[in-house]
Amino acid sequence: MYKLLSHNDLDGVSCGILAKLAFGKDVKVRYNSISGLDREVKWFLEHDNKETFLFITDLSVNEENEKALEAFHEDGGELILLDHHKTALHFNEYEWGFVEVENERGQLNAATSLLYEYLIGKDLLERTDALDEYVELVRLYDTWEWEAADNQHARRLNALFYLISIEDFENKMITRLTASEHFHFDELEKEILNLEDEKILRYIRRKRRELVQIGVADRILGVVHAESYHSELGNQLGKDCPHLDYIAIINMGGRRAGFRTIHNHVDVSEVAARYGGGGHAKAAGSPLTEEAYNELVAGAFTREPLREDARRNRYNLKEAECGSLYKNQIEERFLIHAVNDEWAIEKNGIPLELVFADFAAAEKFLKRTEEAWLARDDDFVDYLAKLVEKHRG
Repeated sequence: MYKLLSHNDLDGVSCGILAKLAFGKDVKVRYNSISGLDREVKWFLEHDNKETFLFITDLSVNEENEKALEAFHEDGGELILLDHHKTALHFNEYEWGFVEVENERGQLNAATSLLYEYLIGKDLLERTDALDEYVELVRLYDTWEWEAADNQHARRLNALFYLISIEDFENKMITRLTASEHFHFDELEKEILNLEDEKILRYIRRKRRELVQIGVADRILGVVHAESYHSELGNQLGKDCPHLDYIAIINMGGRRAGFRTIHNHVDVSEVAARYGGGGHAKAAGSPLTEEAYNELVAGAFTREPLREDARRNRYNLKEAECGSLYKNQIEERFLIHAVNDEWAIEKNGIPLELVFADFAAAEKFLKRTEEAWLARDDDFVDYLAKLVEKHRG
């Protein structure tokens, strides 16, 4: 007999799907939240016999259960913990621990891809094109590599996962992966996913108007409260506001904080670790601890939402020859303009001492320090008119 304890997200549930494909009715699968795993492990150690092989995937246990699992192993129990998070690397010290963040091809691992290769290596599961394709979609999504590769199938697979129950998702995927030569979405799923994409876009637009900019430690970040579409939201907000180091997404109902970044110089798993969480370099999460609440919720509460750049301008454009006008919350005006081969900023008509190598660097400085946005055409025309009037006077 086998038992698999896994996470309750797409990666974790996909481990359960692989286990059921490999072992059929001989495996019992339980999906857990991060906090719920330790209760399940403790129950297993107290009630299951040594004839059950225990798999733990996509999650790691606390120190108490870590010691208990080692004792279980030394007493003849069979188990393996498969994970891909940096915060779990110390489990490699045990014979039953296998944690690998990156594979030999330089790709980030998911728990699903680790379990897939394990089962194939043990001749417990046969490799197929459909399984290869499915596992790769899960890996791309969970490691955030889908965004760089612009793999919309990976994103849509995750969307489908959250649109139906875990049981229905399992049944659909097991049937499809068993019967189909290649992985695909059926026509009904495509229609549903098209509607879901429209819903996501509307949700992101609404949440963009609620985004607040704050500074924590040595980072400038955006904070938004949201219960849904965290990955899509974090990705799009990061693209819309590239001057932000990362996006913190607060789920008050779940008492959780999610962290997303589009930048290679930021590792949000380190941010999450500060609050007792973990994850990947570009996507991580943590409990909403008292420290996290004070910095991310209370610290952002009094701040005004970050304004968007004007979208329909004809005259006040970025990198324009006559300059680009920005405003901040207290109605100060900033003109970014070229000076020889560099870019300078004027604040209310007074030049700042700083110069920048390119327009993007000047704009980033302005957005990070002043929370400024590209002004509308009418503000720009008014600014130029007053400037002309001043020179004539």
